[in-house]
Amino acid sequence: MQHTAFAVITGGGTSGHVLPALAIADGLVARGHRPDEIVYIGAKRGIETQLLEPTLYPHHFLDVVGLQRRLTPLNLAFPLKMLRAIVAARSLLRQLRPAVVVSVGGYASFPATFAARLRGIPIVVVSYDRIPGLASRVSARFATACAVAFEGSALRRAHFTGAPVRRDLVMLDRAGQRAEARSSLGLPEDRFVVAVFGGSLGSKVLNDAVAGMVETLAQRGDIAVRHVVGERFLRGAGAARTGNQGIMYTVIGYENQMVQVFAAADVMITRGGASTIAELATAGMPAVIVPWAGSADDHQSDNARILGSVGAAVVVPESELSPQVLADLVVGFIDDPAALLALGEAAYTAGAAHRSGRLVTLIETVAAGR
Repeated sequence: MQHTAFAVITGGGTSGHVLPALAIADGLVARGHRPDEIVYIGAKRGIETQLLEPTLYPHHFLDVVGLQRRLTPLNLAFPLKMLRAIVAARSLLRQLRPAVVVSVGGYASFPATFAARLRGIPIVVVSYDRIPGLASRVSARFATACAVAFEGSALRRAHFTGAPVRRDLVMLDRAGQRAEARSSLGLPEDRFVVAVFGGSLGSKVLNDAVAGMVETLAQRGDIAVRHVVGERFLRGAGAARTGNQGIMYTVIGYENQMVQVFAAADVMITRGGASTIAELATAGMPAVIVPWAGSADDHQSDNARILGSVGAAVVVPESELSPQVLADLVVGFIDDPAALLALGEAAYTAGAAHRSGRLVTLIETVAAGR
């Protein structure tokens, strides 16, 4: 069969799904595949509608919604919308005739994945949570192979490949790119830089604790904090501080220069999403991880332990989070640079699989029918 597309990559809803999908696409391009041979299928309501537009990858967005894990009238629309989305995805696959469909999970992945099964197209499920999400568990039942970020996965036909991480992070030289990154972000060269990222939607719990930390460290003229609060929390965020007297505090809604942030920061305070954990390890970024207590099956705590258990991050349970705890950690890192360096080195060691290229190799192998 002649293929119009080499691969369809499907999934989305949040940047935690879309960024890994783009990382896979970039990895395929680095192997010699043309961008117009890699097609993205996502959801009309997902952040993919923003993140795909600047790329060279053809994309299609389906009218599909997720199933809520509570009693709500919203679930009444789920079956019909899903059925229509599967029909639309099947029509797209008939036109594209891809050699492989790659699912990165999330509710937006299911229509194209199920349509691929109906059309007999090989499927690779990419699971980067230690505890796979519902969409990945369902899709794994009929997948040709499952690419997993951690050894010992319970998914069928699992191959340990590491997680998909954007290529510019894989190639990042934090020390060598630090000065340029700080200049581009407007951060001073002579301060200890703390980056804060609460996921693409932001986190009020984390935002409040960091705002309190800034108050606690207000007189410190050697610290700069770059805080991504999430667009929905931007209006109520703490006031920015120029650093003319004391701490420098920059507040933004959404971060579109994350690679520069990884290069510029001395330490990152973050949530425990799977893609974040993989990025921290890939770049060798010292981190304080505060897992979201409300995550499904408490999977963020499980993710965080991947780095915490090998001395590659400090894990702070949400129940123990406070401005003072964060302030003490930051001051401790400033006073003990050797401990901070050890965190980064352990993280980089933990990220070896993510930098290996095994995931792209698996996709190419499945596409070739080997």
